[in-house]
Amino acid sequence: MGTGKRGLIATAVTVIGAVAVLAAPGTAFAAPSPTPSPTASPTAVTNKDIEAVREQLDALYHDAAVATDAYNAAEEKAEQQSAQIVALARKIVKGQEKLAKLKARAGAAAAAQYRSYGLSDEAQLMLSDDPQEFLDSTGRVLQGQRATKALIAELTRTQQDLKQYAADASAQWTRLEANRKAKATAKKRVEQQIAAAEKLESRLEEKEKKRLAELEEQAAHQAQTAWLDSGVLKEVSGKASEAGKAAVDYATTQIGKPYEWGAEGPDSYDCSGLTSQAWASAGKPIPRTSQEQWKQLKHVDVKDMRPGDLIIYFDDASHVAMYLGDGAIVHAPRPGRTVTIAGAGSMPILGVVRPDA
Repeated sequence: MGTGKRGLIATAVTVIGAVAVLAAPGTAFAAPSPTPSPTASPTAVTNKDIEAVREQLDALYHDAAVATDAYNAAEEKAEQQSAQIVALARKIVKGQEKLAKLKARAGAAAAAQYRSYGLSDEAQLMLSDDPQEFLDSTGRVLQGQRATKALIAELTRTQQDLKQYAADASAQWTRLEANRKAKATAKKRVEQQIAAAEKLESRLEEKEKKRLAELEEQAAHQAQTAWLDSGVLKEVSGKASEAGKAAVDYATTQIGKPYEWGAEGPDSYDCSGLTSQAWASAGKPIPRTSQEQWKQLKHVDVKDMRPGDLIIYFDDASHVAMYLGDGAIVHAPRPGRTVTIAGAGSMPILGVVRPDA
Protein backbone atom coordinates (compact mmCIF):
# COMPACT_ATOMS: atom_id res chain seq x y z
CA MET A 1 0.00 0.00 0.00
CA GLY A 2 1.35 3.43 -0.88
CA THR A 3 2.14 6.01 1.80
CA GLY A 4 -0.78 8.23 0.85
CA LYS A 5 -3.26 5.37 0.94
CA ARG A 6 -1.93 4.09 4.29
CA GLY A 7 -2.34 7.57 5.71
CA LEU A 8 -5.88 7.86 4.37
CA ILE A 9 -7.01 4.56 5.86
CA ALA A 10 -5.17 5.14 9.15
CA THR A 11 -6.83 8.54 9.49
CA ALA A 12 -10.21 7.01 8.75
CA VAL A 13 -9.78 4.30 11.34
CA THR A 14 -8.74 6.87 13.96
CA VAL A 15 -12.17 8.49 13.59
CA ILE A 16 -13.78 5.49 15.27
CA GLY A 17 -10.92 4.73 17.65
CA ALA A 18 -10.34 1.35 16.01
CA VAL A 19 -7.04 -0.26 15.14
CA ALA A 20 -6.89 -1.22 11.46
CA VAL A 21 -4.56 -4.13 10.99
CA LEU A 22 -2.92 -2.84 7.85
CA ALA A 23 0.35 -4.60 7.22
CA ALA A 24 3.56 -3.04 6.09
CA PRO A 25 3.90 -2.01 2.43
CA GLY A 26 3.58 -4.95 0.09
CA THR A 27 1.34 -7.05 2.33
CA ALA A 28 -2.42 -7.25 2.26
CA PHE A 29 -5.07 -6.28 4.78
CA ALA A 30 -5.79 -9.04 7.28
CA ALA A 31 -8.59 -9.10 9.81
CA PRO A 32 -7.43 -9.37 13.45
CA SER A 33 -7.32 -12.91 14.76
CA PRO A 34 -10.18 -13.46 17.21
CA THR A 35 -9.46 -14.16 20.85
CA PRO A 36 -10.18 -17.82 21.70
CA SER A 37 -13.31 -18.35 23.76
CA PRO A 38 -12.96 -19.82 27.24
CA THR A 39 -14.00 -23.43 27.65
CA ALA A 40 -17.72 -23.59 28.32
CA SER A 41 -19.02 -25.17 31.51
CA PRO A 42 -21.35 -28.19 31.20
CA THR A 43 -24.40 -26.02 31.79
CA ALA A 44 -23.31 -23.08 29.62
CA VAL A 45 -24.47 -22.37 26.12
CA THR A 46 -21.97 -24.03 23.79
CA ASN A 47 -20.11 -22.51 20.87
CA LYS A 48 -22.23 -24.70 18.64
CA ASP A 49 -25.35 -23.03 20.04
CA ILE A 50 -23.87 -19.58 19.56
CA GLU A 51 -22.78 -20.52 16.03
CA ALA A 52 -26.38 -21.48 15.26
CA VAL A 53 -27.50 -18.08 16.54
CA ARG A 54 -24.85 -16.40 14.36
CA GLU A 55 -26.12 -18.23 11.29
CA GLN A 56 -29.70 -17.23 12.14
CA LEU A 57 -28.65 -13.60 12.53
CA ASP A 58 -26.77 -13.68 9.24
CA ALA A 59 -29.89 -15.01 7.50
CA LEU A 60 -32.15 -12.41 9.11
CA TYR A 61 -29.86 -9.49 8.29
CA HIS A 62 -29.32 -10.80 4.78
CA ASP A 63 -33.09 -10.92 4.24
CA ALA A 64 -33.31 -7.39 5.66
CA ALA A 65 -30.63 -6.27 3.18
CA VAL A 66 -32.59 -7.76 0.27
CA ALA A 67 -35.75 -6.01 1.46
CA THR A 68 -33.80 -2.77 1.90
CA ASP A 69 -32.67 -2.96 -1.72
CA ALA A 70 -36.30 -3.50 -2.77
CA TYR A 71 -37.36 -0.50 -0.66
CA ASN A 72 -34.63 1.72 -2.10
CA ALA A 73 -35.49 0.65 -5.66
CA ALA A 74 -39.20 1.36 -5.14
CA GLU A 75 -38.40 4.73 -3.58
CA GLU A 76 -36.12 5.69 -6.47
CA LYS A 77 -38.74 4.67 -9.04
CA ALA A 78 -41.46 6.53 -7.15
CA GLU A 79 -39.34 9.70 -7.16
CA GLN A 80 -38.72 9.36 -10.89
CA GLN A 81 -42.40 8.77 -11.61
CA SER A 82 -43.44 11.73 -9.46
CA ALA A 83 -41.06 13.93 -11.45
CA GLN A 84 -42.45 12.58 -14.73
CA ILE A 85 -46.02 13.25 -13.60
CA VAL A 86 -45.07 16.84 -12.74
CA ALA A 87 -43.42 17.25 -16.15
CA LEU A 88 -46.50 15.85 -17.90
CA ALA A 89 -48.77 18.14 -15.88
CA ARG A 90 -46.72 21.13 -17.10
CA LYS A 91 -47.05 19.89 -20.68
CA ILE A 92 -50.80 19.57 -20.25
CA VAL A 93 -51.09 23.12 -18.92
CA LYS A 94 -49.03 24.49 -21.84
CA GLY A 95 -51.03 22.38 -24.27
CA GLN A 96 -54.31 23.71 -22.91
CA GLU A 97 -53.05 27.28 -23.20
CA LYS A 98 -51.96 26.61 -26.79
CA LEU A 99 -55.30 24.99 -27.61
CA ALA A 100 -57.19 28.00 -26.24
CA LYS A 101 -55.15 30.35 -28.47
CA LEU A 102 -55.69 28.14 -31.51
CA LYS A 103 -59.44 28.03 -30.86
CA ALA A 104 -59.47 31.82 -30.59
CA ARG A 105 -57.73 32.06 -33.97
CA ALA A 106 -60.16 29.57 -35.46
CA GLY A 107 -63.08 31.58 -34.10
CA ALA A 108 -61.72 34.77 -35.63
CA ALA A 109 -61.33 33.04 -39.00
CA ALA A 110 -64.88 31.74 -38.83
CA ALA A 111 -66.17 35.20 -38.00
CA ALA A 112 -64.33 36.68 -40.99
CA GLN A 113 -65.88 34.09 -43.28
CA TYR A 114 -69.30 34.85 -41.88
CA ARG A 115 -68.83 38.56 -42.59
CA SER A 116 -68.20 37.73 -46.24
CA TYR A 117 -71.63 36.04 -46.19
CA GLY A 118 -70.04 32.74 -47.08
CA LEU A 119 -70.40 33.53 -50.83
CA SER A 120 -68.47 31.46 -53.29
CA ASP A 121 -65.55 33.03 -55.16
CA GLU A 122 -67.64 32.97 -58.40
CA ALA A 123 -70.54 34.86 -56.82
CA GLN A 124 -68.23 37.45 -55.26
CA LEU A 125 -66.63 38.03 -58.70
CA MET A 126 -70.02 38.59 -60.37
CA LEU A 127 -71.19 40.99 -57.67
CA SER A 128 -67.96 42.89 -57.35
CA ASP A 129 -67.91 46.57 -58.47
CA ASP A 130 -64.24 46.13 -59.40
CA PRO A 131 -63.61 42.60 -60.82
CA GLN A 132 -59.90 43.38 -61.31
CA GLU A 133 -59.49 44.19 -57.62
CA PHE A 134 -61.21 40.92 -56.79
CA LEU A 135 -58.88 38.97 -59.09
CA ASP A 136 -55.85 40.69 -57.51
CA SER A 137 -57.03 39.46 -54.10
CA THR A 138 -57.38 35.79 -55.11
CA GLY A 139 -53.77 35.15 -54.09
CA ARG A 140 -54.55 36.35 -50.61
CA VAL A 141 -57.64 34.14 -50.57
CA LEU A 142 -55.57 31.06 -51.42
CA GLN A 143 -53.09 31.99 -48.72
CA GLY A 144 -55.96 32.30 -46.27
CA GLN A 145 -57.27 28.87 -47.22
CA ARG A 146 -53.87 27.32 -46.68
CA ALA A 147 -53.56 29.10 -43.33
CA THR A 148 -56.97 27.78 -42.30
CA LYS A 149 -55.97 24.23 -43.16
CA ALA A 150 -52.72 24.63 -41.18
CA LEU A 151 -54.68 26.00 -38.23
CA ILE A 152 -57.04 23.03 -38.28
CA ALA A 153 -54.08 20.63 -38.48
CA GLU A 154 -52.36 22.33 -35.55
CA LEU A 155 -55.56 22.20 -33.53
CA THR A 156 -55.84 18.48 -34.21
CA ARG A 157 -52.20 17.80 -33.26
CA THR A 158 -52.53 19.78 -30.04
CA GLN A 159 -55.68 17.89 -29.06
CA GLN A 160 -53.93 14.58 -29.79
CA ASP A 161 -50.91 15.65 -27.75
CA LEU A 162 -53.12 16.55 -24.80
CA LYS A 163 -54.85 13.20 -25.02
CA GLN A 164 -51.47 11.40 -25.04
CA TYR A 165 -50.13 13.48 -22.14
CA ALA A 166 -53.21 12.60 -20.11
CA ALA A 167 -52.83 8.89 -20.92
CA ASP A 168 -49.12 8.98 -20.02
CA ALA A 169 -49.85 10.75 -16.74
CA SER A 170 -52.50 8.16 -15.88
CA ALA A 171 -50.07 5.31 -16.61
CA GLN A 172 -47.34 6.95 -14.53
CA TRP A 173 -49.77 7.45 -11.68
CA THR A 174 -50.70 3.76 -11.78
CA ARG A 175 -47.02 2.79 -11.67
CA LEU A 176 -46.40 5.28 -8.88
CA GLU A 177 -49.14 3.74 -6.76
CA ALA A 178 -47.73 0.25 -7.45
CA ASN A 179 -44.26 1.33 -6.33
CA ARG A 180 -45.66 3.00 -3.23
CA LYS A 181 -47.25 -0.32 -2.30
CA ALA A 182 -44.00 -2.17 -3.08
CA LYS A 183 -42.13 0.32 -0.93
CA ALA A 184 -44.54 -0.18 1.97
CA THR A 185 -44.29 -3.96 1.66
CA ALA A 186 -40.49 -3.84 1.59
CA LYS A 187 -40.41 -1.49 4.58
CA LYS A 188 -42.56 -3.88 6.58
CA ARG A 189 -40.28 -6.77 5.63
CA VAL A 190 -37.14 -4.86 6.64
CA GLU A 191 -38.62 -3.92 10.00
CA GLN A 192 -39.79 -7.49 10.65
CA GLN A 193 -36.38 -9.01 9.92
CA ILE A 194 -34.48 -6.46 11.98
CA ALA A 195 -36.92 -6.84 14.88
CA ALA A 196 -36.52 -10.61 14.74
CA ALA A 197 -32.72 -10.29 14.76
CA GLU A 198 -32.76 -7.84 17.67
CA LYS A 199 -35.11 -10.10 19.61
CA LEU A 200 -32.81 -13.05 19.02
CA GLU A 201 -29.77 -11.10 20.21
CA SER A 202 -31.63 -9.75 23.25
CA ARG A 203 -32.08 -13.29 24.57
CA LEU A 204 -28.32 -13.70 24.91
CA GLU A 205 -26.48 -12.93 28.11
CA GLU A 206 -23.55 -10.54 27.99
CA LYS A 207 -20.94 -13.29 27.95
CA GLU A 208 -22.86 -15.02 25.15
CA LYS A 209 -22.99 -11.78 23.15
CA LYS A 210 -19.23 -11.50 23.60
CA ARG A 211 -18.74 -15.02 22.31
CA LEU A 212 -21.09 -14.28 19.40
CA ALA A 213 -18.95 -11.28 18.45
CA GLU A 214 -15.85 -13.47 18.68
CA LEU A 215 -17.39 -16.08 16.41
CA GLU A 216 -18.38 -13.39 13.90
CA GLU A 217 -14.81 -12.07 13.91
CA GLN A 218 -13.46 -15.58 13.53
CA ALA A 219 -15.72 -16.33 10.55
CA ALA A 220 -14.71 -13.07 8.84
CA HIS A 221 -11.03 -13.72 9.59
CA GLN A 222 -11.16 -17.24 8.20
CA ALA A 223 -12.93 -16.09 5.03
CA GLN A 224 -10.45 -13.24 4.50
CA THR A 225 -7.47 -15.53 5.12
CA ALA A 226 -8.76 -18.12 2.67
CA TRP A 227 -9.33 -15.39 0.08
CA LEU A 228 -5.82 -14.01 0.49
CA ASP A 229 -4.26 -17.48 0.52
CA SER A 230 -5.86 -18.15 -2.86
CA GLY A 231 -3.38 -15.69 -4.34
CA VAL A 232 -6.19 -13.49 -5.64
CA LEU A 233 -4.23 -10.29 -5.00
CA LYS A 234 -1.01 -11.35 -6.74
CA GLU A 235 -1.99 -9.63 -9.99
CA VAL A 236 -3.93 -6.74 -8.45
CA SER A 237 -1.94 -3.54 -8.91
CA GLY A 238 -4.44 -1.04 -10.27
CA LYS A 239 -4.12 2.58 -9.22
CA ALA A 240 -7.15 4.70 -8.38
CA SER A 241 -8.42 7.23 -10.88
CA GLU A 242 -8.87 10.82 -9.72
CA ALA A 243 -12.61 10.22 -9.35
CA GLY A 244 -11.87 6.96 -7.53
CA LYS A 245 -9.62 8.78 -5.05
CA ALA A 246 -12.39 11.31 -4.40
CA ALA A 247 -14.93 8.51 -3.85
CA VAL A 248 -12.58 6.69 -1.45
CA ASP A 249 -11.92 9.93 0.44
CA TYR A 250 -15.67 10.50 0.85
CA ALA A 251 -16.38 6.93 1.95
CA THR A 252 -13.57 6.75 4.51
CA THR A 253 -14.61 10.11 5.95
CA GLN A 254 -17.94 8.49 6.88
CA ILE A 255 -16.26 5.82 9.06
CA GLY A 256 -17.94 5.59 12.45
CA LYS A 257 -21.35 6.77 11.25
CA PRO A 258 -24.20 4.35 11.97
CA TYR A 259 -25.82 1.98 9.51
CA GLU A 260 -29.46 2.84 8.88
CA TRP A 261 -31.47 1.05 6.24
CA GLY A 262 -32.72 3.33 3.47
CA ALA A 263 -30.28 6.10 4.50
CA GLU A 264 -27.87 7.88 2.16
CA GLY A 265 -26.26 10.39 4.49
CA PRO A 266 -25.05 12.63 5.71
CA ASP A 267 -25.52 11.25 9.23
CA SER A 268 -26.12 7.55 8.48
CA TYR A 269 -25.98 5.12 5.56
CA ASP A 270 -26.95 1.74 4.29
CA CYS A 271 -24.45 -0.13 2.12
CA SER A 272 -25.49 1.22 -1.27
CA GLY A 273 -26.35 4.62 0.18
CA LEU A 274 -22.68 4.95 1.12
CA THR A 275 -21.30 3.86 -2.26
CA SER A 276 -23.78 5.87 -4.33
CA GLN A 277 -23.16 9.05 -2.35
CA ALA A 278 -19.39 8.54 -2.45
CA TRP A 279 -19.42 8.37 -6.23
CA ALA A 280 -21.94 11.21 -6.53
CA SER A 281 -19.52 13.36 -4.53
CA ALA A 282 -16.83 12.40 -7.07
CA GLY A 283 -19.01 13.73 -9.89
CA LYS A 284 -20.19 10.34 -11.13
CA PRO A 285 -23.80 9.53 -10.15
CA ILE A 286 -24.49 5.79 -10.06
CA PRO A 287 -27.62 3.68 -9.37
CA ARG A 288 -28.94 3.79 -5.82
CA THR A 289 -29.10 0.06 -5.05
CA SER A 290 -26.43 -2.63 -4.96
CA GLN A 291 -28.44 -4.78 -7.37
CA GLU A 292 -28.70 -1.98 -9.94
CA GLN A 293 -25.04 -1.11 -9.43
CA TRP A 294 -24.26 -4.72 -10.34
CA LYS A 295 -26.60 -4.67 -13.34
CA GLN A 296 -25.69 -1.29 -14.82
CA LEU A 297 -22.03 -0.63 -14.04
CA LYS A 298 -19.11 -2.10 -15.98
CA HIS A 299 -17.86 -5.44 -14.64
CA VAL A 300 -14.11 -5.84 -14.16
CA ASP A 301 -12.00 -8.85 -13.18
CA VAL A 302 -10.79 -9.02 -9.61
CA LYS A 303 -7.19 -8.94 -10.87
CA ASP A 304 -7.94 -5.60 -12.56
CA MET A 305 -9.70 -3.90 -9.65
CA ARG A 306 -8.44 -0.64 -8.23
CA PRO A 307 -9.32 1.59 -5.25
CA GLY A 308 -12.77 3.10 -5.69
CA ASP A 309 -14.20 0.08 -7.49
CA LEU A 310 -17.24 -1.53 -5.90
CA ILE A 311 -17.26 -5.14 -4.74
CA ILE A 312 -20.70 -6.75 -4.92
CA TYR A 313 -21.46 -9.55 -2.47
CA PHE A 314 -23.74 -12.59 -2.33
CA ASP A 315 -25.47 -14.29 -5.25
CA ASP A 316 -28.38 -11.83 -5.12
CA ALA A 317 -26.12 -8.72 -5.09
CA SER A 318 -27.62 -7.67 -1.76
CA HIS A 319 -24.48 -6.00 -0.36
CA VAL A 320 -21.83 -3.65 -1.74
CA ALA A 321 -18.57 -2.22 -0.44
CA MET A 322 -15.84 0.06 -1.81
CA TYR A 323 -12.39 -1.37 -2.43
CA LEU A 324 -9.56 0.56 -0.76
CA GLY A 325 -6.60 -1.46 -1.94
CA ASP A 326 -4.40 -4.19 -0.40
CA GLY A 327 -7.40 -6.41 0.28
CA ALA A 328 -9.39 -3.89 2.32
CA ILE A 329 -12.87 -2.43 1.89
CA VAL A 330 -14.94 0.27 3.52
CA HIS A 331 -18.64 -0.47 3.92
CA ALA A 332 -21.79 -0.02 5.98
CA PRO A 333 -22.29 -3.59 7.28
CA ARG A 334 -25.75 -3.94 8.81
CA PRO A 335 -28.12 -2.58 11.51
CA GLY A 336 -26.39 -2.06 14.82
CA ARG A 337 -23.01 -1.47 13.18
CA THR A 338 -21.16 1.55 11.84
CA VAL A 339 -19.33 2.33 8.61
CA THR A 340 -16.02 0.50 8.95
CA ILE A 341 -12.99 -1.04 7.25
CA ALA A 342 -12.98 -4.81 6.72
CA GLY A 343 -11.37 -7.50 4.64
CA ALA A 344 -12.60 -7.64 1.06
CA GLY A 345 -12.83 -11.43 1.21
CA SER A 346 -14.77 -11.60 4.48
CA MET A 347 -18.03 -12.15 2.57
CA PRO A 348 -18.86 -14.17 -0.57
CA ILE A 349 -17.88 -12.02 -3.56
CA LEU A 350 -20.18 -11.93 -6.58
CA GLY A 351 -18.03 -9.60 -8.64
CA VAL A 352 -16.48 -6.16 -9.09
CA VAL A 353 -17.88 -3.12 -10.92
CA ARG A 354 -16.32 0.18 -11.92
CA PRO A 355 -18.38 3.39 -11.78
CA ASP A 356 -15.96 5.46 -13.87
CA ALA A 357 -15.08 2.91 -16.54
